Amino acid sequence: MLFKGSGVALVTPFTENEEIDFASIDQLVDFHLANKTDAIITMGTTGEASTTSDPEQIECIAHVVKRVAGRIPVIAGTGINHTDHAVELSKEAENVGADGLLLVTPYYNKATKRGLYEHYKTIAGSVKIPCILYTVPGRTAVEIPVSLVKELSEIKNIVGIKDATGNLSYTAAVKHAVPKEFAIYSGNDDVIIPVMSIGGHGVISVLANILPEVTHNMAEYCLNGDYPSAAKWQVKLMPLIKALFCEVNPVPVKAAMQLLGMPSGNLRLPLTKAEPATFDRLEKCLKDLGYL
Repeated sequence: MLFKGSGVALVTPFTENEEIDFASIDQLVDFHLANKTDAIITMGTTGEASTTSDPEQIECIAHVVKRVAGRIPVIAGTGINHTDHAVELSKEAENVGADGLLLVTPYYNKATKRGLYEHYKTIAGSVKIPCILYTVPGRTAVEIPVSLVKELSEIKNIVGIKDATGNLSYTAAVKHAVPKEFAIYSGNDDVIIPVMSIGGHGVISVLANILPEVTHNMAEYCLNGDYPSAAKWQVKLMPLIKALFCEVNPVPVKAAMQLLGMPSGNLRLPLTKAEPATFDRLEKCLKDLGYL
């Protein structure tokens, strides 16, 4: 298991010239190290990996690895819909020091169950570091069947799944099917406590970009069996969590970071700056919570 608790799905700041802002990444990494984040996931969905070139993606992973310097795990998003391409990215991420990989389902081509198995088996077999499956059917139109998660969990270095289905029946079925040590991470901030209450090990979180210590504490409460304390925070934060997804991620979270004076940078097309109504909604949520 790569980690327990709160892993941040780290944003990637871009300059006005649309270059990766490495100085801002350093500030964000330091912020997470100081505020109890348990793992950093770089170049995932929230990190806008789909708008970066391969050299940029690997350079960003290497930069985060160097800045973290072994203090917490760094997990690199290297999933893509072409298996050979994913293998190349995964090998490069391993070579620059990533502790593990996050592998989204191949999107658009919508592989069969057997195709998904071979895809993941091939990637996992090309590296020695641990791999986390990532199912997010709302984006990819592909869900990893529970029976396939069970098959894949038998591959030595496939060690967990980021479950962004939002379907607790699916999560419970996965938990029942896989070995005890196979990690299940919520991919949705609105169900951190429900997922962990049925045996999940933590969250890969968008919310943690702005409230890392709170997100860590929620997960830690669950890991310690204190679900009432965790639930209080889950309920309290629901308006903010909903606001963070009122436009496509990571548009709102970058807006929230701007409101909080954090270095979030620009977005790359086809993503654009949050609408004024989104800023207003986020500002109200943050003021109501006492963060502004």
